Amino acid sequence: MNATEMIKQIKGGNYDDRFAKLYGTHKAAAQKTRYIEAINEFTALYGDREITLFSVPGRSEISGNHTDHNCGCVLAAALDLDIIAVASETDDGKISVKSKGFPMDEIDISVLSPDSYDDYSAAAIIAGICDGFAKRNFRYGSFVAYTTSDVLKGSGISSSAAFEVQICNILNHFYNDGVIPAPELAKISQYAENVFFGKPSGLMDQTACAVGGFVAIDFENPETPIIEKVDFSLEKAGYKLCIINTGGNHADLNEDYASIPQEMRLVASFFGKTHLRGVTYDRIIENLAELRRIAGDRAILRAMHFIEENIRVTNQKKALQSGDVRTFLDGVLASGDSSFKQLQNVFTVKNVKEQGLSLALALCKHYLDGKGGAYRVHGGGFAGTVQAFVPADICDDFKKFMDNCFGENACAVLNIRSEGACKF
Repeated sequence: MNATEMIKQIKGGNYDDRFAKLYGTHKAAAQKTRYIEAINEFTALYGDREITLFSVPGRSEISGNHTDHNCGCVLAAALDLDIIAVASETDDGKISVKSKGFPMDEIDISVLSPDSYDDYSAAAIIAGICDGFAKRNFRYGSFVAYTTSDVLKGSGISSSAAFEVQICNILNHFYNDGVIPAPELAKISQYAENVFFGKPSGLMDQTACAVGGFVAIDFENPETPIIEKVDFSLEKAGYKLCIINTGGNHADLNEDYASIPQEMRLVASFFGKTHLRGVTYDRIIENLAELRRIAGDRAILRAMHFIEENIRVTNQKKALQSGDVRTFLDGVLASGDSSFKQLQNVFTVKNVKEQGLSLALALCKHYLDGKGGAYRVHGGGFAGTVQAFVPADICDDFKKFMDNCFGENACAVLNIRSEGACKF
């Protein structure tokens, strides 16, 4: 239907059930307003055309901190924050995407070479996704779109991956009848980010955004990871997921982030491997003196974290599958403890006076210990956000407490979204 009719349908309540399913009944009214505003922006750009609405969620890393890059295991989940798109097919051989707050991005779909686009640009992502479709013999074509996102940048919930999957999502439904499986969309998104955008990312972010719900991913074979959706409702279990933004400075942290996979691989190379997967704790202990000389103590500790974290992820997945919330939450606490003490990604030694994550974790401990909650560093670490699982009956007070410490709306209260990349 055209844009004008779509707005009438939304205002008339025809999509109320859809909004409630994706966002919850308490957020449905605000989302209706958000979608109508997006349609109006689309119409101002492209006219009153036939349109389709699309949504892709952001994601949270639940467990498996810094394991994917060494062929480890990860537990992630889609969130009820998303990027939405209003889009319409065209036949002019171009893709034009205007994202709120950013200039228009436009590509010629006949020009699909990485050298034709600037690194780290949205245009490079779009072209890379088209090339990924072509290389897999999927159909692709031209369209125009307007997007808006509440997947906040810098929050560790993958705004970039959500955008990538959204472009795949549009092409999947416009030109492939929506039959391409979600894990395949994730791989195409990763290809675009690695080859065209210029960032050597893993596959966790895109997979969680595309698949939805809780998802366990085993990267032992990174070319064909094992992806398993886990049927569990955090909300029914009586918990909320909170992401606390500590307001830390991410500047000049590339060296910190890069040191983790580098040091893990240094330990792996001692055992003749390119990645840590398959190296055992016992073998590290047996060769400890020589490893200390060659790799250093921090690298050994990080390798120990990797080995233990993989076991934790497997146990947490089983706990969710069986409805054992306490075992799952104990795993969250253990993951956070290991990240702090062994992985050592809670603060950077470049600026030891700034330890927002350490402070947030201490405050979570102060507030939640004895009340059934759990908490850990979220994502890459060194600065940014902390994750907390908070009993629903104390969540409002927890949010007020954290907002008082770190600023208004520093604490985002979220739900796990069961549906991944989708269209209305």
